Amino acid sequence: MQLQVMNSPFNQEQTELLNRLLPTLTETQSLWLSGYLAAVQSSSSQAAPAVEELSAVASGSAISKEVTILFGSQTGNAQSLAKKAGKTLEGHGFQVNVSSMSDFKPNNLKKVKNLLIVVSTHGEGDPPDNALTFHEFVHGRRAPKLEGLRFSVLALGDSSYEFFCQTGKDFDKRLEELGGTRIAARVDCDLDFDEPAAEWVEAVLAELNEGQSSVNSSGTAPAAQAPAAESVYSRSNPFRAEVLENINLNGRGSNKETRHLELSLEDSGLTYQPGDSLGVYPENDPELVDLLLEEMNWDPEEAVKVKDQVVTLKNALHSHFEITVLTKPLVEKAAKLSGNEDLQELVSKSDQVKAYIDGRDLVDLVRDFKPWNGTAQDFVSILRKMPARLYSISSSLEANPEEVHLTIGAVRYDAHGRERKGVCSILCAERLQPGDTLPVFIQHNENFKLPENPETPIIMVGPGTGVAPFRSFMQEREEAGAEGKSWMFFGDQHFVTDFLYQTEWQKWLKDGVLTKMDVAFSRDGDEKVYVQHRMQENSKELFQWLEEGAAVYICGDEKHMAHDVHNTLIDIIEKEGGLTRDQAAAYLAEMQQNKRYQRDVY
Repeated sequence: MQLQVMNSPFNQEQTELLNRLLPTLTETQSLWLSGYLAAVQSSSSQAAPAVEELSAVASGSAISKEVTILFGSQTGNAQSLAKKAGKTLEGHGFQVNVSSMSDFKPNNLKKVKNLLIVVSTHGEGDPPDNALTFHEFVHGRRAPKLEGLRFSVLALGDSSYEFFCQTGKDFDKRLEELGGTRIAARVDCDLDFDEPAAEWVEAVLAELNEGQSSVNSSGTAPAAQAPAAESVYSRSNPFRAEVLENINLNGRGSNKETRHLELSLEDSGLTYQPGDSLGVYPENDPELVDLLLEEMNWDPEEAVKVKDQVVTLKNALHSHFEITVLTKPLVEKAAKLSGNEDLQELVSKSDQVKAYIDGRDLVDLVRDFKPWNGTAQDFVSILRKMPARLYSISSSLEANPEEVHLTIGAVRYDAHGRERKGVCSILCAERLQPGDTLPVFIQHNENFKLPENPETPIIMVGPGTGVAPFRSFMQEREEAGAEGKSWMFFGDQHFVTDFLYQTEWQKWLKDGVLTKMDVAFSRDGDEKVYVQHRMQENSKELFQWLEEGAAVYICGDEKHMAHDVHNTLIDIIEKEGGLTRDQAAAYLAEMQQNKRYQRDVY
C-alpha cells in the first residue's frame, strides 16, 4: 500500500515516512495503529499524534510491543496461565508469542526484549520436564548476557513442600544475574493461584503500558480485540457432575481399595483429550471437622466470612478450607494466635517446623499448642483455600460421550497415633454415592498426549492407578482404528485381586488394539518384581521399539517408580545401543525434547 500525494492531507515528508512504515506493519500492528488513531480522534482534549511519535513506532525506538511468554508445566497449570496472560496482553495491543520452554530455541533468548516466565516447581525443587533443557541453558556457561532484557516471573508451587516455588525463584535470580531488569516483581503462587496470577498479569501490564507512554500518552490501552471468551465451566467455576457409577476395582482380600468413578458431563460443554486430568474440589471428612470444633470449643453455627460470603463455621471448615495438611507458613501464622512458648520456639527453628508438620494436621496443631487466643474468624483467615485434586482421566470422550472416568486409590494410614485419610479419595470411597454430585473442571495437559501419527508405536508404563491415562489411550486408539503398535507395562501387588481393568486389557490384546502387555505383581513371589524388572527382561525388543520411533509414557509415583523406570530406560539404551552412560542419557533427553518421552507423575 502506497499513499498518493494527490488529495492527501500529509506533506511530502509525512507521506514518505508513512510509505516507509505502512508496508512493514503486521496485521496486529495495523489493528493497534487503527485503534490508537481512533482513540485519539475520539478525545477532543487530545491533539493529533505528532509525526515524531509515528516515527518512533517506525524506527523501533519506543519500548518493544513484542512479549515472549515461556512456560514450564508438568500438569498444565502453568501452561494454562501463560496462554491466559498472552490473550490478555494481546487484547491490549501487544504482540505475544507463548511457547513451552522445550519448544523455544535457547539461542534466541538474547533477541528477546520482554520476557515473561510462568513455571511450576516439581518434586524436590526441580523444574518440570519441559523446562529442563531451558533451565540448564540459562544456568549454564553458554547463557548470554541479557542487559537489554526486561522480565518477570510467575512461580507456581505448593507451600507444603520445602522447596516452595524454587524453580521460579531460580529463574528470577538467574535472569537478574545475566543483566536483565524486572518488569514487575516475581509472584510466588500456592495451590490457590488464580488471584495472585491475575494480580501479576495486571502488574506486568501496567508496567508495559507505562513503557509505551511515549506513543500512547494517555497511559491507557488502545482499542483492540477482546480476548476470546472462555468456557462456562472452569477451575473458578466448576461443574457439578453427577456420579453415575462408583465401583471398587480390587478383589476381596486385597490390601488396596481403588475406586472407578464414572461422572456425567451432560449439558456442561466440557471436553477433554486422552492425557488430560480432571480437577475435583472435595469436602473434608465431617468427623475430622467435628473433632476440630470440639477441640477448640467452637460453635459450629457461628457465622464467619469467607471472601465475599458469610457461612457457618462448620460449613467453612467442611467445604472451603484445607485442614488436613500443615505448611510452614500456616504454622508461623498460627503462632501469632497462640501464647504457647513451645510453639514460639518451634517456629524459630526451620528444621524443627519441617519435622513437626510431616504427617500432622490442624487438629494436631491445636491440640499440641494450647492455649489459643484467636477467634474462629482469626483461624479461618489463616487457612488455605481447599485445593482441587487432579486425577488422570481414565476414559476417552470418543468412546464415552458426555462422560468422564477416574481411577482413584483410597489413601489410609496411621501417623502420630491417629488414622489419617486422603481428603478426596476417602470421600469417593466412603461417602460418595451414585446420584451425588462433585464440583469438577477439566485440566488440559499438552505435555502428555498421544502421538499425532496414529501409526507411531507407543510404550506405556503405569503401575497401580498409573494405569488410568493408558485406559484412555487404548479407548481412543480403538475408536480411531489406530494401527500403531502398543505395549503396556502394568504392576501391582497381587494378580488375583489387584489387576485393574483386567478384562479390558485382555480384550484389547485379543482384538489387536494392544500389541503386547507385561505385568509385574510384587507380592505373588518370593522376590518382589516391579515394572522396571519386566522392562529389563525385554530390553532388546524395547530398544528396537525405541529405534523404530516409539513414544514412551510413564504415569504414577515420581519419587520411586518413575525414578527407577527412568534409570532403567537409560540402562537399556546404554546396553542395547552400545553407548556410554552419558550418551544413553542424551538419547533419552533428545526423546524428551522431541516429545517421545512424556511423564504424568506425582
